[in-house]
Amino acid sequence: MVDKLKFIAELDSSYNFQGVSILLGAGMIDGECQPGHFVKIPIQTLNRHGLIAGATGTGKTKSLQLLAEGLSANGVSSLLMDIKGDLSGLARPGSMSPKLQERISQIGSSWSPAELPVELLSLSSNQGLRLRATVSEFGPLLLSKILDLNDSQEGLLAMIFKYCDDQKLPILDLQDLKKVIQYTSNEGRDEIEKSYGHISAVSSGTILRKVIELEQQGADEFFGEPSFDPNDLLRTDHSGKGFISILRLTDMQDRPKLFSTFMLSLLAEIYATFPEMGDADKPKLVIFIDEAHLIFKEASKQLLDQLETTIKLIRSKGVGIIFCTQNPQDIPAAVLSQLGLKIQHALRAFTATDRKVIKTAAQNFPESSYYQTDEMLTSLGIGEALVTALNEKGIPTMLVATMICPPSSRMDVLDEKEISDMVKQSSLVAEYNQTLDRESAFEILNRRMQNDDDSEITEKKQRKSEKSEQSTFEKMLKSPVVRSMGVSVAGMITRSLLGSLGLKTSSRKYKRK
Repeated sequence: MVDKLKFIAELDSSYNFQGVSILLGAGMIDGECQPGHFVKIPIQTLNRHGLIAGATGTGKTKSLQLLAEGLSANGVSSLLMDIKGDLSGLARPGSMSPKLQERISQIGSSWSPAELPVELLSLSSNQGLRLRATVSEFGPLLLSKILDLNDSQEGLLAMIFKYCDDQKLPILDLQDLKKVIQYTSNEGRDEIEKSYGHISAVSSGTILRKVIELEQQGADEFFGEPSFDPNDLLRTDHSGKGFISILRLTDMQDRPKLFSTFMLSLLAEIYATFPEMGDADKPKLVIFIDEAHLIFKEASKQLLDQLETTIKLIRSKGVGIIFCTQNPQDIPAAVLSQLGLKIQHALRAFTATDRKVIKTAAQNFPESSYYQTDEMLTSLGIGEALVTALNEKGIPTMLVATMICPPSSRMDVLDEKEISDMVKQSSLVAEYNQTLDRESAFEILNRRMQNDDDSEITEKKQRKSEKSEQSTFEKMLKSPVVRSMGVSVAGMITRSLLGSLGLKTSSRKYKRK
């Protein structure tokens, strides 16, 4: 028999924080919710990263929605990766229903509808503010990891970038990059090898093929200008609420390399531009990555290593990352070990493999004297989760089965008209949705090659003309008529000279016999 009073006392003590926190729900024991005994998440520790996991339909999205609302209300901006297209409801207030009222009573909390400042973003032609970055901003190191290049190929790509820097050739999009690779492998090869070193045709061809593969996943829509400034994610509205930026990625599920490319570039750009913060009272930005397995799907070891390193370091910039996925095993162990917050919704055991996965997932949580964790994972209902977080001293809180509070915003998606109206009202769409096509490596190299071709054609014509004139003169000298005239003229000149000296020439006379 579980001691409920002891459970409640320990819960209240473990989740009693001095700073600002987000109400997540109320603790549960023996299947019953304990109203008024709340599970909270301290905002201060949300830059220590987190995980929201669970089977389809168990309430992961609502937990994500609830955290984003709490951050916004406390002036913290967030970026949400919306793979399934069901997060846009954050832009509109929710409405009361009998089920919602019942849940609020069970938890012992209050509820009121809330409308939050939302900006819709897009990597493609979807409605929303367009996100772009230039190839030059990626640089050869990051691009090499994305393309999964070996050391030789990475060195060649670095050489190509160095040449472009020295020659002031901007590499803005994939068209520029392909043109530079082709130029350095053909027309410009001799010039570059004199100053930079040998260029392998095999390595150039491999890099070009991998760039084309990335392009086929739609990366040509992402690379270009104007580049997105990560500081535009940190806005607040007139009332001090943090903006919730929702990146609509409904067309990215079959393009995992583009998704991971974007995520790695964004994290790298944030790390490069945001100042160090240390341990502040609240994070500057929290990034929610829904369907997080897509980042790691088909990712190379180099890319995974880079992600792991970035995740470790980026919290010092005041940035937290929360991964949302169906199974904790979708996240590499090295990344999973960095996550301080865990909200684990129900897992389903239909096969022997599923049961093994559940036992492994249970080992990721602190030990509990109140639950058999692996059994609890399969018995949680919709909107219920096992929760553990870090307190303000960085110590894990007790593991608690929690009935999650309902979000204050709409728990449904916006229709196309509502989305269109939101995009029209944005103050940033006009700036970022214009397409800039300034002169870059593609145009400069094409012009240079055209000039070289014109010079070569002119030189060939000149050589051909000279050769033609010389050939005509030679033909005249070889002509029998010209030679006969030359002999006659030479004979006349000779006889004239001899006659002036008083000498006579003799001629042969042929007598007939």
